[in-house]
Amino acid sequence: MIEKIERFIDEHHLLSLATMGERLWCCSMFYAYDSERISFIVASEETTEHMSNVACDPNVAGTVALETKMVGKIQGIQFRGVMAKAETKGYELYFGAFPYARIMNPTLWVIRLDEVKMTDNTLGFGKKITWKREF
Repeated sequence: MIEKIERFIDEHHLLSLATMGERLWCCSMFYAYDSERISFIVASEETTEHMSNVACDPNVAGTVALETKMVGKIQGIQFRGVMAKAETKGYELYFGAFPYARIMNPTLWVIRLDEVKMTDNTLGFGKKITWKREF
């Protein structure tokens, strides 16, 4: 089932991330996808509210969605995972997808996906596909 989810993820580049620290916060982030590690790579400064939250609690949740008004074409994922600083491979993937970001010298982060639920109305109204990481 992860293949269908990954095809959807590969077609997009923007996620919505929810974090919890002193207060609940969310943001939108460009992402590169690491299919080997089943993770998103994102850029953000440590001084932002959402990253301050991650320093307190690395557990995050979010969405990637196709924007459409046509019910039969609705597709999107909801995810839950853990966020940490990215390693070297993450930098290669992110700057490969967004080379212009290199000049900003951003801090990169990895969101390890632990659970994903995809809604795909192209397969039938309300069709859900789920995946969970095995530890």
